[in-house]
Amino acid sequence: MANRTYPSYWMYKDNRGEWRWTYHASNGEPISVSSEGYVKRSDCERSIEIMKASTNSPVWLPADLANAA
Repeated sequence: MANRTYPSYWMYKDNRGEWRWTYHASNGEPISVSSEGYVKRSDCERSIEIMKASTNSPVWLPADLANAA
């Protein structure tokens, strides 16, 4: 197996035997995780593809925090 590079997604099976993913930043620290477990590996892979495709999604926040530091 090749050496893992960062940033990257890590797919694994949890204690319940369900597929999950964790996204690790360029420093190797986890910064995002799947919100649910998936019975099928293909569903977990699809979840990763959805995350990858969201790069142009807007960021929203409450109006009262718009000027917060």
